[in-house]
Amino acid sequence: MNSINENPCVVDSVFGRPLAGKKGLITGIANDKSIAYAVAKAVTTLGAEIALTYQNDKTAKYTQPLAEGLGAKLFEKLDVTQPGCLEGVIEKCGAEFGKIDFAIHSMAFCEADDLHGRVIDTSEAGFDSAMNISCHSFLRMAKALEPLMTDGGSLITMSYLGAERVVRNYGVMGIIKAALESAVRYMAYDLGPKGIRVFAVSPGPIMTRAASGIANFDKLLEADAVKAPLGHTVTIEEVGALTAFLCTSGSSGMTGQTIYVDAGAHIVA
Repeated sequence: MNSINENPCVVDSVFGRPLAGKKGLITGIANDKSIAYAVAKAVTTLGAEIALTYQNDKTAKYTQPLAEGLGAKLFEKLDVTQPGCLEGVIEKCGAEFGKIDFAIHSMAFCEADDLHGRVIDTSEAGFDSAMNISCHSFLRMAKALEPLMTDGGSLITMSYLGAERVVRNYGVMGIIKAALESAVRYMAYDLGPKGIRVFAVSPGPIMTRAASGIANFDKLLEADAVKAPLGHTVTIEEVGALTAFLCTSGSSGMTGQTIYVDAGAHIVA
C-alpha cells in the first residue's frame, strides 16, 4: 500500500455548492496547516459565508491573510479564558449574519507536563484549565449560538482516538477528549428538537501546530500509516471535506456521533 495519499479530496467536484447562503463560525485557525483552515476552505468552496477567529495578536499576523484569502466576513479575537469574549464574538456574528447555520469548535489546550506525565499527577489547576478550554467552551459556544440557529444546523468539534484508547504521551488530554465526546452526545439530545445536530470529528494524527507539542509525534504518524487499512495518514483536506459534509443537509439524518477520518486506523488493534 502507498505511504501517502495520492488522491486528495476535491470537495467542489463531489458536492457542488450545497452551502450557498449558509453562515458559519470557525474557530481555531493558527496557520495554513490547521485543520480549521482546511474546514474553512472546504465550506467556502461549497458556498458558505464565514466568520473566523484568532487567539491572540501573535497569531493574528499569520491568520489575517488567510481570513482575507477566504473572504471571511468577520475576523475576531477569541480567548475563551476571558469572561464574555466568546459570547461577544457570537453576538457580532449575529449582527453580521442574522443567523448561524454551523459552527466549528477546533480548540484545545493542555499544559505540557500534564500531556506527557501520568494522569494521576495532573494538577487541579491544569485539569481545570484543559477541561475549560477544550471541552466546556464547546458547551458555552452552543448555548450562545442556540438563539441564532433558528433553522437548525450543525455544531462540530474535533476529537482524537485518545478519547477511547490510551495513546502514549497524550496524558490527561485523552480524558478531556472523552468528556468532549460525551458532551457531544448529550448536546445532540438536548438540541435535537430544534434541528441542531452535534458531531465530533476524530481525525488520525496530522502534523499541526497543536500536534507538535506531543512527544514522539513523528513515530505516531509512522505507526498510524503502517496500520491504517488505506495505507496512509490523512490530510487536513480530507478532514475538511468530511467536516464540510456534516454542515450540509446531506447529514440531516445524523447527530450525536464521533466520526473517524483516519484512513481506517481506529479499527485496527
